Parts: sequence; structure tokens; C-alpha cells
Amino acid sequence: MIFENCANFATIFAKKMLVIMKLITFLRPALFLALALTSFWVTADDQQKALISSPEVDSLKHFFFVQTISEEREMKLYEEIAFHFHTFNHDSSAFYGHKAMALAKKLKADELLIDIYCNLGVTHCFASHYDSSFIYFDKMHVLATERKDKWNEIKALTMFGFTYAKQGKYHTALEYYLKVLPIVENEGWTARNVGALANVSEINRRLGNTEMAIQYLKEAEEKCNTLDDENRYWWHIPQIYNEYAFNYLKKGDLDSVLYYALKADSINPSGGQVNACYTNCLLATVFLLRNDFDQALHRAAKAYMLADGLKDKNLYASAGKILSDIYMVQQRYPEAEAAALKVWEADSTFIDESRDVAKNIAMANIYMNRTERAAYFLNKYAELNDQYAERNFQTTVSDLGVKYETDKKEIRITALESEQRMYQFIGIFGLVLALLLGFALFQSKRNAQKERQLIAAEAIQEGELKERIRITKDLHDRLGGSLAALKIDIINAESPQIISGKIDFCVDELHDIMNNIMPLSLHNHGLKGAFEDFCINKSILHFHFFGEKIRLHPNLEYAVYCCAKELVINALKHSGASSINLQFVQSKKHLSLMVQDDGQGFDEKTIEQGYGLGNIRNRISAFRGQFDIVSIQGKGTEMTIELKYEKNHKSFFPNNL
Repeated sequence: MIFENCANFATIFAKKMLVIMKLITFLRPALFLALALTSFWVTADDQQKALISSPEVDSLKHFFFVQTISEEREMKLYEEIAFHFHTFNHDSSAFYGHKAMALAKKLKADELLIDIYCNLGVTHCFASHYDSSFIYFDKMHVLATERKDKWNEIKALTMFGFTYAKQGKYHTALEYYLKVLPIVENEGWTARNVGALANVSEINRRLGNTEMAIQYLKEAEEKCNTLDDENRYWWHIPQIYNEYAFNYLKKGDLDSVLYYALKADSINPSGGQVNACYTNCLLATVFLLRNDFDQALHRAAKAYMLADGLKDKNLYASAGKILSDIYMVQQRYPEAEAAALKVWEADSTFIDESRDVAKNIAMANIYMNRTERAAYFLNKYAELNDQYAERNFQTTVSDLGVKYETDKKEIRITALESEQRMYQFIGIFGLVLALLLGFALFQSKRNAQKERQLIAAEAIQEGELKERIRITKDLHDRLGGSLAALKIDIINAESPQIISGKIDFCVDELHDIMNNIMPLSLHNHGLKGAFEDFCINKSILHFHFFGEKIRLHPNLEYAVYCCAKELVINALKHSGASSINLQFVQSKKHLSLMVQDDGQGFDEKTIEQGYGLGNIRNRISAFRGQFDIVSIQGKGTEMTIELKYEKNHKSFFPNNL
């Protein structure tokens, strides 16, 4: 049936709760907590979220502030809670569904947002808020279409049909189900195909087309037998057996009704609460017609309990009406009136059931000699009959209107096809033009980038050449001379103490040269450690560090170190300063290095290239950094290097080599 099949999309938890339905009123908080722990397992965050999500466990809310949770986990938990509550607490389901929806939109979690829209639509549908249902099912359909998610597109169309059927608009519901049927057949979705066939069968049964309904059921049963046991027995087979029973009830074949209803009953509760409720309604009806009142009352009470647990007003009305019918036949008029009044007070807008309920209330009061009350409900019965006839007429007119609008749209679509082709041509031409312009801009940007890389490479090569010349000179002038003197001393056989001292001097010279090539402190401790070592034994040089010590890519660290060293050496040699400050600031996003002196200053335009400042600028440019100079003659110079890290870029961080 429609209600059973559509509940397949929204009442997954229902089949697991039938065996504890009698306790649900008293144990709901405990059941919710168990469900939440089952769904998310027992981590501290999950317990926290499970507790905060239930309005019925206020005494445990303090636990929620023990730990923090991510918005993604919060969103998923709210969705699970809303899904759990929709079978018995529509207000809570809608409340948490809206919380989940807000987070899903914020996080752009479209896949989960589709499920949230579906659950909100079903929740409002079960609460008889049909306009709200259509709003959410429409949102679901639009989003699924944008994502080219055909599975959920079909699901949304099915939910439209389900909602129209709940309103008694069977022709419109049938139109949606017939749209679904060929699509699921072409896609090879057997389970969906079975559900669509069962839906079409139910609509035909409700419209009085019993033979056609049975024909669709036979096709659905044949396809259902090809499914695995889990899909077959969980929902589809009980639904098909119930539909067979409803059709044979219309034909007056009570033996067949009892046969199929008992077969459905043997599968429940795995067939779900909705199916179980309909099965018990059917069995109660059969036992009533056979005057087996004890069995009839037992089954009617069971159906009533299931409907009350689901908070489905349609099922509640059906079960309450059957219970009232049994009391009427037993001439238990007060009980008959009480059962009918419960249905009436719950919702008297369901014309199909409310007509019979009003009649039972009126007849019970007639037998109890309450003429005024009987007259009141007889008038209600007459009004509902008029509404029933008017509704059928309006439904037919509405269906014709829908068909007319559909035909108009098809004509309009045909008229717009040539215009659309023209726009497509213009669009393609514009796209090609945009691609050409984009390619030209890309090439221009790429060429500029290559030019910058070439300049940086030349600067690095120039720096390397200067460094090689300096190393060669140091080895020749310092270590070479020391070794030559040591050789002469050995030949002249001076004392071991003198030779040992000169060897130590050579070792110190070698260590100094190696430190100039690549300081070990830079390799081992990064820029901060290297700068601290560099400033030792230089009385006028003062090092200041601020921020966090963060290791960077070795190439970047070496480039910054070389630039800083070059700037300091220039200041020591040429500035005539009495004090030089080397300030280094580092954070997770950028670094800043400043060399400031109180020396004589210079004119940048005339001296930049001579002091290697252009080479420093090119080195920094290779890492997309900035090099600035501020110099005032007679007051000193301030030179600053600024570098912003690009997240996850291989040029900046060692873990991305």
C-alpha cells in the first residue's frame, strides 16, 4: 500500500520497536538513549550528543557540556534524533530536523540535506500538515535534480504521491506513481519497482478497480520473489499480502482475506509497524464479520496501540473505527461511543473514516436515548457525506486542471525549442570565446611566472657562484696557509705541543669555514637557533625573536638565513653603526626579518646593486616574498623581509616534500 511503501523510506527504526511498543510511553527516554548509543557507539562525545538531543532527559543535560563536538557530528546526531522521533513525536522530530537542516545548509552537506528534507516532509505528513510536507518534498526533489541523484528524485516523486494519497486525492497520487513506475523498471531497481507496483495497486483498489489492483499485485509479488530475504520479508511481502486481503475483503471473500492477513501476520513485526497495524485491522474486521468478538477485540486493540505509537492519524482513525464497530455489534454502546469519540476528537478532518465514526456516535446515542446528541452527529454525518461527494467532484476537476496545465506546458516547451537552440548556439560561441581569452590570459600569466622563475634562478646561480669563490678563497688563504705552516713545523720537528696547537687552529679554521657554508645549527634547530649562533661574539649585534619556533622547508630556511647574513655583514662592513638589531618574528602563517642599524645610511638608488641587495630581492621573490629598504643618510637603515606561507605548498613546509 502507499502508506506502507512510503514508510519504507522514513520508518527504518519502526520494525525494531514493535516488540517494546507497550512500554514506549514509560520508557521513551531510556529507549532513546539506547538508540543513540547504538547508532554512535559509546564515546564521550556521542554520549554527550545523545543526551542533549532528547527533550525527555532534561535531568542529564549537564553532561553535554563536558566535551565539545564538531558541527558535522552535531548535524548528523540531530538528523538521527529527528529520524528516531518521527514515528511517535512529530514536534520533537520537526524541532531537531530543523536544527540538522540549518547545519547541513551551513556545511553544504547536500547529500544529508536531501534525507533531512525527506524526514521533515514525512513528519509533517504524519502530523497532517500537508502544505509543509509538499514544501520539503519539493526542496528534496529540486536538490536531488541539481545533484543528478536519480534515486532520490524518484523517492521525492513517490513521497508526493504518498502525501496526495493521505489526503484522499487518489487520481493525483496515481499520476505520480505512474511517473515512477517506468523509470524504476528501466533502471533495474527491483525493490523500488515492487514498491511502485504495490502503490499503483492500492490506488486502484481505493478507486474501486479491484481486478486491476489484483493484477498489479501479482506482478509485484512475482518481482518480489526475486529479491533477497532481507528486502523481501522486511517490507514488501507483508505489504503485498495486506493488499491482497483488502481487495478480497471488497469482494466479500473472507476466507482469502483471513489467509493473506494471517500470512502477513506471520512475517510481522519484521514487516514494520505500519504493515502490522493494517494486518491487525484486517484480522479484526474478518473476526467481527464471523462474530468472533474476542479475537476481533484483541486484534482491534493491537492495531489501536500500534497506530497510537506511530501517531499516524489515518491509522488511528481506521483502528478506532473498527474498535467502535465491534462494540456496536456487541451492543456495548457506551464503549462504542467512547472509541468513536477518541477518533473524532483526535481529528475529524478525515472524511472517509469520520463519516463512519459520526454514524457510530449517532447510532450509539440513539440506542442510549440521547436524542439531541444523536441528532447533532446525524447532521455531522450528513455534512461529511456532502463533503465526500464534493471532494470527489473537486478531485476530478483538479485532475483535469492538472492535465490541462501539463498540456499547456508541453505546447510552450515545443514553441521554445527553436529559441533554446539559438541560445545554445550563442552560449557555445560565448563559451569558446571565453576559453580563448582565458587561455591567452593563462599563457600571459604563465610566461610572467616563468620570467620570475628565470630571474630567481639567475640570482640563485649568482649567489652560488659568489659563495663558491668565497669558499675557495677561505680554503686557500686561511686553511691552506695554516696547513702549509703546519707542514714546515713538522719538517723542522718542533715540539709536539706547538704542532698540536697548530692542528687545533686548523680544525677551528675548518669548522669556521664549514659553518659559513651551512651552519649545523640551521640544520638542527632552524632559523632561530642559527641566528642565535651567528650573533654570538659580535658585540654590536643584538638578536630579538618573537612568535613561534616553526621549521620550514630547508631551501626556504637557507635562503632567509643567507639573506639575513648578507644584510648583517653589509651593515658591519659599511654602515659605521654602533648598534645593529636583528629581529626575527615567526608565526604559523608568516615570518618577518628586520636588520636595523644606527649607522650613516645610504641612497638606495645608487648603492642597491653594489651591495648585492638586488640579489637578495630576487631570492625573496622566488618565494613570493617582499623585501623593503628604508634608509636615511646620517640616521641609519632598516631592511625588512616579509614572507607569507601558502598552506600545503611544497616550497614552504618540510612535510610536503
